[in-house]
Amino acid sequence: MTSLRDAFDIKVKQKRQDILNDYQIFPDKKLLDNLRTEIVEALIDHEMPSDMRVDEWINEEIDRTIEGYDLSNLERAHLFNLIDNEINGNGPISELLEDDNITEIMVNSPDEIYIEIDGVISRDDSVSFINDEHIIRTVQRLIGPLGRTIDTNNPMVDSRLLDGSRINAVIPPLSTKGPVVTIRKFKDSMSNIDELIRIGTLTPYMARFLDAAVRGKCNMIICGGTGSGKTTLLNVLSGFIGDSERIITIEDAAELKLNQNHVISLETRNMNYDSGSEVTIRDLVINSLRMRPDRIVVGEVRGKEAFDMLQAMNTGHDGSLTTLHANGALDALNRLETMVIMGGLEIPIKAVREYIVSAIDLIVNIERMSDGKRKVTSICELDGIVDGEIKLKEIFTFKQSGLTENGEVDGEFTLHNGIPKVYKKIKARGADSIEDIFESVNNKSKTKTTKVKKEDVKQEKEESKKTTLYFQGKYEGYKSKEE
Repeated sequence: MTSLRDAFDIKVKQKRQDILNDYQIFPDKKLLDNLRTEIVEALIDHEMPSDMRVDEWINEEIDRTIEGYDLSNLERAHLFNLIDNEINGNGPISELLEDDNITEIMVNSPDEIYIEIDGVISRDDSVSFINDEHIIRTVQRLIGPLGRTIDTNNPMVDSRLLDGSRINAVIPPLSTKGPVVTIRKFKDSMSNIDELIRIGTLTPYMARFLDAAVRGKCNMIICGGTGSGKTTLLNVLSGFIGDSERIITIEDAAELKLNQNHVISLETRNMNYDSGSEVTIRDLVINSLRMRPDRIVVGEVRGKEAFDMLQAMNTGHDGSLTTLHANGALDALNRLETMVIMGGLEIPIKAVREYIVSAIDLIVNIERMSDGKRKVTSICELDGIVDGEIKLKEIFTFKQSGLTENGEVDGEFTLHNGIPKVYKKIKARGADSIEDIFESVNNKSKTKTTKVKKEDVKQEKEESKKTTLYFQGKYEGYKSKEE
């Protein structure tokens, strides 16, 4: 059907979206930096008069400083915005922090700033810092309210901001090129499973299964690489926990945002925190066992606390959740074994593996694909030990087949046939909302046992192992490959 716009050949004028950087608006870089420095220092050195508003005070100091300079209205307005961000905001990156579309801010040098939007990293030339000291001053303002500090004695900080974002900063002598800052923001819209389904991270059947697994108190590990979305997925899955349960969250920097009523949030403490002693994840995991938890949610397991977490899972604290840096489910198990052994406990590797199998029910792997989008590529269960090795059984997988013309990842989500062992545990605990997923698949695979030629038996067995879920955002259903 031809639209009215096409029928009448109406040309739509595109609005200019060109973003001007600091030095395009203010071509004289040296003058801009000098004026910005002089005004900020003057505002710091002088007290604001009690009968004057902040904007009036800033304008008065700008007028005094730029006297004798021939500045245009645009240059003066831009200078005011920069100073206002210094006084009332978080310096040059104030607008970046407020932009909900930006998920990562990376400051490599005063005039080298990168941002991530929808998984794609690009350089942002619209903002800049005056010098290295300006970057450090901005970091100190961000972490100051949280009791953290950064200086030559403590040249590295990893903390959270008041809005829940995570900040990591490294300054000389640890960083050879000057201060380096990384801020990871978390979208509010990514706090629910519906949004993850909408953007194609997983399918409705996968979401329903994970929902039932959490409500059925399955112990779960979420693994993936850096920036793959582990914490976001952990936050979403934690939201499935019942409102009547007592939840203890343990993190290096408190990022989880749970809406349940009974949530206790614990955070580690570094040596430079008020000159006090260090409190590690392991300390908090051990202490949490004395706090009568129904659920323990650990932001990330990366060291000796791995054994304590497994102990908690094996001693009545079912439904515990955590994340782990790994490239897949098998790699996650290998890392977990290594961390337990690194704890200094003289336990045979066979006993460690048996302990892991009895503690963990599911491993969920999430990846950041080549197009920047995140996808849950595997949901598998631990299916015992065979010949001394832990056996994994896939339940859901995502297989990439290539790229579309737009450069987006093309592939399919697959549900493997057969009822997983963990389903019995989920159903026994009253989470029976997924009967239609596994029992219908199992029945369907049974009804397909028709007479076939001998040479087709092997192929038939291979095809019966899985059922492809064709999910295009509009529907989801079973469809055999022959169809």
